[in-house]
Amino acid sequence: MFQALIPSDPFASGPVAQLIDMGGPVMAVLLVMALAGMITFVYLMLYGALFAPRYTRPLRRAVQEWKQEPDPKVIDHLRSQTRGLSRLNPLHPLVLMTMNGKLRSEPESKIRETVSQKAQQVLTPFEAPLKIIEVIAALAPLLGLLGTVMGMMEAFSTMAAAEGRASASQLSGGIYQALTTTAAGLIVAIPFAALAAWIEFRLRRLQGTLNLVLVETINNVTGNADETAGAVGANTTSASEERPTTTPRQPATMPVASEVEWQGRQAVSNAIR
Repeated sequence: MFQALIPSDPFASGPVAQLIDMGGPVMAVLLVMALAGMITFVYLMLYGALFAPRYTRPLRRAVQEWKQEPDPKVIDHLRSQTRGLSRLNPLHPLVLMTMNGKLRSEPESKIRETVSQKAQQVLTPFEAPLKIIEVIAALAPLLGLLGTVMGMMEAFSTMAAAEGRASASQLSGGIYQALTTTAAGLIVAIPFAALAAWIEFRLRRLQGTLNLVLVETINNVTGNADETAGAVGANTTSASEERPTTTPRQPATMPVASEVEWQGRQAVSNAIR
């Protein structure tokens, strides 16, 4: 009794089977691609909600305090606030790594290279899902075109088998399959192309946030060193201003002998003229 109520194949008369009947094998491939794209998008959203770098309020406050005065207390305070969901934020360890490197007086080039590699590793897990969605958005219209070609081939094959006496009902099957696969390819491609553009925009914003925060953390000590150098220069200038200035020496008067000699030379030149 229960076996009669439950069909042997639940997909035999469902909407999936109807779509496959309308579009042929290309429609099955498009359905699989759409399902894979949706699963990839959901995974990407869940992963981004947990592991995407976020410039939170405690992190922003710590960076502002670090810019004012580099102090190990700022690092300790930020490390104490890294708990719960904040541990999943990859921007916290990057900022702590940068601050520790500056306090240890490591070369700035080494700090930049290390931090850039870590930042690239943070964004790498987002690239594979984005690439999958982009591939689906690019292949769906091509598969729709393939279904169109296959449907038209079936229509003309029916016409050739009927030796020119094919009815409209015989030709409509291939034409219907051609138009259905074209529409299905566009329906799959358009939303996934929009999702790919939005995800790429979000990745660029995340990369810009990483660069901004890390550059501010790295450059603050350099700015303080410049201020210190300016203060030293100002002290040197003030010290030099306090030194007594001496007036330049006046040229000594010409000796009498040299003055008489000069007058004689002038008289000889006048005589020659």
